[in-house]
Amino acid sequence: MAKTRISISLDQTQAERIRQHAERAGMDVSAYLVHAATRQMAESDAIEEQFAKVDALIARAEQAADGLPADPTQEPTTELTEQERREVEEALGLAHCRDRHGHRPGNAA
Repeated sequence: MAKTRISISLDQTQAERIRQHAERAGMDVSAYLVHAATRQMAESDAIEEQFAKVDALIARAEQAADGLPADPTQEPTTELTEQERREVEEALGLAHCRDRHGHRPGNAA
């Protein structure tokens, strides 16, 4: 596999610490830096994957909120549709640990 050279600049203290850590790991500086960068990229990828669904949910909520008035005390200019009312009631029920029928999970109806 062809190798590509990348040049980095750092202060003397950082360079010396990297050399010491690489030596303790039994690696040359290049191998040590590649290993460290590769490990960091894998961790970042795993975190992004783990939070992808949450990030998408937040993005959808932010997009939906774009149409809301900036002042939360301001009354809406239009009434909610029946579907919107059901969605709000369901969301509030979930927030209060109730199913769509108003029952708490595990409690008899």
